Amino acid sequence: MHWYRDLVDTGRAQAAWALFAFFITFAVTRVITRRIRAEQASRAQAATQAGDTGGLSNVFIGGIHIHHQVWGILMVLLSGLLQFRYTPLSPWAELLAVMFGAGAALTLDEFALWLYLDDVYWGPKGRKSIDAILLGGALGVVLLMQTSPIGAEPHRTGGQFSRWTYFATIAFHLVLAIVCFLKGKLATGLIGIVVPGVALVGAFRLAKPDSTWALRRYGDRKDNRAQNRFGTKYQQRWNHIRDVLGGRPS
Repeated sequence: MHWYRDLVDTGRAQAAWALFAFFITFAVTRVITRRIRAEQASRAQAATQAGDTGGLSNVFIGGIHIHHQVWGILMVLLSGLLQFRYTPLSPWAELLAVMFGAGAALTLDEFALWLYLDDVYWGPKGRKSIDAILLGGALGVVLLMQTSPIGAEPHRTGGQFSRWTYFATIAFHLVLAIVCFLKGKLATGLIGIVVPGVALVGAFRLAKPDSTWALRRYGDRKDNRAQNRFGTKYQQRWNHIRDVLGGRPS
């Protein structure tokens, strides 16, 4: 397969396997958790335990509900330690990449739980987990880019002027990413660190109304524009996408 050989030759095969495992694990996890929620609702409606027909349930150890982010954290730690210690060759490197991608998906799928320190998986706040999954997937896709978004490295071009130009370009891109963060655009800023064009667009567009940038720099006119841009309809559109991917909150 020519396309896979190209991934191997350019050192992107492990990133591809990790991204593939990330998306597959997220999809399977959401199917299982939605099935568990449906069975729990069915049992509650029947007021009996006899309604459990699918055989799926949450994992309890010693009476404690073990969330799947626990397994994800362990997988990420184990795969990282093995990679750093042994730096294995193919196919073990790809297997560790699959373990890392699957563990990252399990962890980010419950991002809202460790953000709010509460079991909000099926609550409105649980939509933050879908945001984290989308961001993680987007960064994974960016890692598959073959060329560097910030040009050639200074040791390849040579010369003092090239070095200063290289570092000045990096600093400029980081400043754009920071502006995106201040404007409340976390995803745009993180992706913009690797893809500078994204940060450039995000830095010049309107900030979100509750962001640090808007609160400190916007007057009534710009604040109204931001409220209209990121208002109810904007939130409804994004919530619809989140609910399609992760399930409607209870």
